[in-house]
Amino acid sequence: MTEYFEVHDRDGAARRGEVRLADPLSTPALADAILADAGSRWHEEPPEPAGDEAVLTILTHRALPPGTEAPVEEAFAVEYSDVEFPSAAVVSPGTAADYGADAYVLSNAGGYAGHAEAFVDAVLAVREAVPDDTALYVPGAATPANVATLAYAGCDLFDEKRVRARGLEGFYLTGDGEAFLEDLDELPCPCPACQRSVDAFDRGDCADHNANALRAEIARVRRRIADGRLRDYVEGQARHEAWLTASFRLLDQQYGYVEERTPVFRRNELLAATDDSLRRPEIQRFADRVTSRYRRRLDAPLVLVPCSARKPYSESQSHEQFSRAIGYRGHIVSITSPIGVVPNELETTYPAQHYDSVVTGEWTATEIEFVAAILERYLERADYDRHIAHVPGAGYREICERVETSLGIEFEYTVADHPTTDESLAALDASLDGESSYYKSEREAATVRAIADFQFGDGAGDTVFGTDVTTEGIYPKLRVRNADGEHLATMVPQYGTLSLTPAGARAWIDSDAPTKRVEIDGFVPSGSVLAPGVVDADGAIRPGDEVVFEGPKAFGVGRAASHGRSMVESTRGIAVDVRHCEEK
Repeated sequence: MTEYFEVHDRDGAARRGEVRLADPLSTPALADAILADAGSRWHEEPPEPAGDEAVLTILTHRALPPGTEAPVEEAFAVEYSDVEFPSAAVVSPGTAADYGADAYVLSNAGGYAGHAEAFVDAVLAVREAVPDDTALYVPGAATPANVATLAYAGCDLFDEKRVRARGLEGFYLTGDGEAFLEDLDELPCPCPACQRSVDAFDRGDCADHNANALRAEIARVRRRIADGRLRDYVEGQARHEAWLTASFRLLDQQYGYVEERTPVFRRNELLAATDDSLRRPEIQRFADRVTSRYRRRLDAPLVLVPCSARKPYSESQSHEQFSRAIGYRGHIVSITSPIGVVPNELETTYPAQHYDSVVTGEWTATEIEFVAAILERYLERADYDRHIAHVPGAGYREICERVETSLGIEFEYTVADHPTTDESLAALDASLDGESSYYKSEREAATVRAIADFQFGDGAGDTVFGTDVTTEGIYPKLRVRNADGEHLATMVPQYGTLSLTPAGARAWIDSDAPTKRVEIDGFVPSGSVLAPGVVDADGAIRPGDEVVFEGPKAFGVGRAASHGRSMVESTRGIAVDVRHCEEK
């Protein structure tokens, strides 16, 4: 049972937490000052440590180098005893397991630095084998240039060993790499160690500077995690070393590991500045749900339009012009990089109204391929009778032409030069002559049903809300009522999600849609459900998900503070932020 480490904030696999010692340490952090090594078992059997509430004791161990064969790992594996003090167990990828420790030490972690595939495989093997609410310490690995990527992968504790050794060897480290000390004609750092002339700056000072630079970088990483912006930072920071770029790309390929830990929405902007942004789990998840869960309910021709800088799109000047020309006779779907395709009903749903991208007027080959693939999958499922493309040339037109060829459909193009010119808007209007219009109320009902599909699962908008759902309020602050007038849900405009009432939660449970449930112990929560009170939780739960919790004494609905596996494994921290709770 983990007693001395608690996770406070999550940003994908990265966490901001606390080692709960006599003098608590906020993580990610340097652990040099809080470690006590009880010794190695290779030469002799050291005595069992007495432990100390002020330090994290590394239990007696046998460290193994990277690449050790499985039979050797098994032969020399250590069985760790349960202890009553803050402890850490040394493990390798093949020996990692739940030993009841508060932290786990990746054996000879410094050997993985520089080797992307080995590093990612090792971290994932350990993280998947140990409880979620334990810290991972990677000794001898961290530098100012790589620590952001290490944290992004799921590492929590680091040390000064590598940077001090490099300093004593004459290497001056910065956030973007290293330089030979003798090549410096000035010291580009304001830290205390650098407050002297270059001529007076020796290798001891260089080691102190390297440690200061690492400490400052870790503080920056902590702030990024708290803000939910670590991935944006890593995409730039990892460019300075090839193995780091390879590492986060390999992590993107481990979609299950990263997606499980990635929240379903964030309060901050998602910056898409490179082609690597297309592989972010938030973007992949949105594309998957739009093409596998979303159901088109408006019986109207497809009208593809370009995205806008302003979000949500409908509040932009260009989209207001499009809407006037369409006049509720077509189904508006925006085409954009990096999101792909965004049906009008999901324009507020994260990350559709939360991203910013680099606009140059030119699409990269990767963007065209990605968006074309999503549009193709979307159209196969949506099955429109007509396809109108009110898009400019260049990348937009190439995407449409690719899909025309692959699906054997034909787009009606209505843009002569620019989508908002009088001539183009008139052509768009004319293309819809004779088409029946739908009511605003139909669009609003389709919107809440589409969000339910996206949020809860394919068909949830129908099975949870029933056939006679009505909406009230002003878009995007819609409230959902069933045929009996019961208030089931409220649309949250900031994230484009639905917040269920107790009646909505029960309708969800009674429906055929998969329900994300948390089983709790015999108590009545107040404000939050803490992890120790969780008996079981659906493994499909993601941070931020709407969840139903129930126990012998209470029933309620709230928002998940962590993923489902973490709720079950953790012994500290918040599992569910409670919104409504009823005592049985």
